Amino acid sequence: MEENKGIRINKYLSEAGFCSRRKADELIEQKRVTINGKIPEMGTKIFPNDEVHVDGKLIEAKEKPVYIAFNKPVGIVCTTDTKVEKDNIIDYINYPTRIFPIGRLDKASEGLILLTNDGDIVNKILRSRNNHGKEYLVKVNRPVTDDFVNRMANGIKILDTITKKCEVEKVTDYDFRIVLTQGLNRQIRRMCEALGYEVVKLKRIRVLNIQLDLPVGKYRDLTASELSTMKELLKGSNKTNEPQAKASKKPTRKFSGKNRRKN
Repeated sequence: MEENKGIRINKYLSEAGFCSRRKADELIEQKRVTINGKIPEMGTKIFPNDEVHVDGKLIEAKEKPVYIAFNKPVGIVCTTDTKVEKDNIIDYINYPTRIFPIGRLDKASEGLILLTNDGDIVNKILRSRNNHGKEYLVKVNRPVTDDFVNRMANGIKILDTITKKCEVEKVTDYDFRIVLTQGLNRQIRRMCEALGYEVVKLKRIRVLNIQLDLPVGKYRDLTASELSTMKELLKGSNKTNEPQAKASKKPTRKFSGKNRRKN
C-alpha cells in the first residue's frame, strides 16, 4: 500500500483476497464494511494502520513479497534488532515495509546480502545441506600459496567441526575466491586464522545466481529473471533445520565461467 496515497476500499479487499472489487462495492452498499469502526462511503481510501472489518471480521492486506539485493558497507550490522544495534542494516536501508536479511555478513565484511519478507525462501537458502553457493573475494596479509588453497578447499577444523569441502581459487598473490555452501560464524576468517593468515578484506560477490552489481550502500529489487532462476535453483530444497555433517565427501569442483564474477 502506498503510504501517502492510500488505496480504495474495494481494491484493498480485492488485494487481500477477500472478494472481487464488484463484490466489495456490494458489501459497502450493504453497510457491512467498517473502517476504524465507521461505515465508509464508496471510494473511501485505506491508509496504513487503518482497520478494515467485514461483518465484524478483521481483514488484513496480504503482504507483497519483497526480494532485494543490497551491497552492505563495512560497519553495518546484519540484525533486525534496531533497539540494540545503532548501525543496523534495517535502519540503514530504511525500506518502507518490513524486511529481514537472509543470513548475515559480519560487521567488518562487505558485499552482497539479500533481504526479503519471505520466510520460506530464507530457510531454503540458509540450510547448508542444500548446497547453495555463496561466493567471496578475500584479501589476506600473506601470499596465497598452493598449499593454502588446497587446505582451504579440503576442509579446516574450526568451531569443533571440519568445514565442508569448497571451491577455492587464487586470484592474485594476496587475493583468492572461495564458494561456501555452509555458514559457520565468521567461517572464512576462522579458516584463514587456522592457517596463520589474517583477512584484510572480505567481500561477498554472489549468492546463488545473484551477482553483486551495485555501488556500496545501494540496493535494488531482484529482476523477474533473477527471481525465477533463484526459485528454480531452490526447488526441492529442505526447509527444516537438519544437523550438518562434519565433513563433505563431495569432490571439489572447479570454477566455471557462469560462476565467475562479471566485471
